[in-house]
Formats: sequence, structure tokens, C-alpha cells
Amino acid sequence: MDSHDQVARELSDHDLRWRHGAVDTAMYKAGMRRMEMFVLRYGAEVEVRPRPFQDFALVHLSLRGGTEIEADGVRVSIPQGRTALIAPRKSIRMWWERGSEQFILKVPHSLLRECDASSPGELNLPSAALMSTPHEGPWRSLVQSLVHTTALPNGSQAHGVWVDHFERNVALFLRTHSGMGADPSTSAVTRSPHQAISISESSAYARLDAMEAYMRRRLAAPLALVDLAQASGVSIRTLTMLCQRHRGASPMELLRAMRLDAVRAHLQSDANASVTTCALEYGFGHLGRFSAYYRERFGELPSETGLRRH
Repeated sequence: MDSHDQVARELSDHDLRWRHGAVDTAMYKAGMRRMEMFVLRYGAEVEVRPRPFQDFALVHLSLRGGTEIEADGVRVSIPQGRTALIAPRKSIRMWWERGSEQFILKVPHSLLRECDASSPGELNLPSAALMSTPHEGPWRSLVQSLVHTTALPNGSQAHGVWVDHFERNVALFLRTHSGMGADPSTSAVTRSPHQAISISESSAYARLDAMEAYMRRRLAAPLALVDLAQASGVSIRTLTMLCQRHRGASPMELLRAMRLDAVRAHLQSDANASVTTCALEYGFGHLGRFSAYYRERFGELPSETGLRRH
């Protein structure tokens, strides 16, 4: 199929003007339940004029080369390694550098609306917004997890529930950290940095207990730091300070330790348990890092746990 027709069918109808360089088009697609992911390249330098999107927004992560986007008069440059969100209402033009390759996430407006309970019928998205540099690292980790998720077996109802939660978590991250409207959890995550000073010891332990109970209920679900802050009812900064003070670790380190303990208990109790299956079930998408974490915590590889059981 012609690349123009394929992109038009999957994303938006558009005018395409070839500029300079050799044509080397490729498009790869992977779908989840409500989101879709693409990797797209043209090879040559091109100008693209799509029609404004009706019911979805796009997230562009520049894997190679750069792209410049003008949406409703707002111009954003996306250098290699950076991410932008695009939701034009009237007009959009794109200029792709020669050799540019883009990871594109298609996010339905309906999913983004679900992340803002305060205004469920409204969705005020910027026409174009570049993600702030501090959030690029966490975002790339989420993208990697998204890609891994598409390769997981998907026959069970539980898997569908897990993927639904993951997609909502990704949408919440975008609404919270990338300029796509107000943070729906402002009261939970943007309080004074000095808030922890006024929290009593009893209240601090109650906050941590709430966070840990939330973790235990969602060990197999994708969780972000903002989720833990919401569950504990304090800001991210305060939660991090409380965890370091009373647990000696960050919130995400505590979550990882709890998941590792759950995997170990599973391996010890089930003679037929698969290490890979257990790791994936408890949120470890990268098996190499999982094995390293496991060995660091327990002094043995996960494959050795079953042998010791016998």
C-alpha cells in the first residue's frame, strides 16, 4: 500500500510534499485496547499538511532527526529525543528533517477525558506543547513499557483490566506532565514543599500505611509516583520525604521491593511456576533488570529459588 494512503487511513488525511533526499518510507503499527502506536519515517525531507484531528491527540517522540510542527499558529520544534503533544483544532503543518523517524502514540480524547473527573465533558488541550525536559525520562520508560505490553499474552480478562489501567495511567501522565490542561490531581501533588514539616508522626505513618495498602491491592498494575501520592493524600515531594525518613527508600523502590517479595512467595509456593510469567504478572517488563533486582534483594537468581524449594 502507498505510504500516503496508509498514513491517511491510520492517522489523518493529508497533503504530502517531498523535498530533498532519498525516499525510504516505513510504517509500523501496534495496538493496545484504546491506544495505537506507530513508528513512521519518510527518509526524505517532507512537508505534511494533515487535516485537524477530530477525536484524538498525537504524541510525537522523535527517535531520529527532528521535526517542526505548527498547529493553530503555535510552532514547536521537536529535536531528537524530545516529545510533543499535538491536538490541532483548525490547522496543522509538519516539516520532517531528512532521515527523521518518529514514534507516534494515538490517544483518544475519550481516554484523556476520563483523567479529569472535575470536568468530564470538557477537554481543553493545547494545539501543540513540548514536554518538559525533566519528564522526558519517565515518559520514555512508559513508552518502553507500552511496547513490551503489546507482546504479552492477551487471552485473559485480567489482562484486559490490567491494560485498561495502564492506558489510563499513561493518559494521566500526559495530562499531568505535558501541558495538556490542568492537573486533575493538583490538590494531591502540588502542595507546598514544606508540607512534610507539619505532618505529625502518627499522620505520617497513616499516610505510608495508605500508600502500602494501595500498592498491595495493585501489585500487578502499572503504577506511577503520582498514583502513590494520590493514594496517600500528600504531594509527591512530601511522600518521597516521608518514605526516605521512615522507610529508608523512595516510594518506587518500596513498590519494587513489595513486588519482588510477591514474586518470591509465588515461586516458593508453586512448584510449576514460571519465572518469566511471575515477573510479567507483577509488573517487571524487563527480565534482565528483574533478575538483577531479585539477586540484589535475595542473594540468588529467581531460577534458583525453585531449586532451593526442593
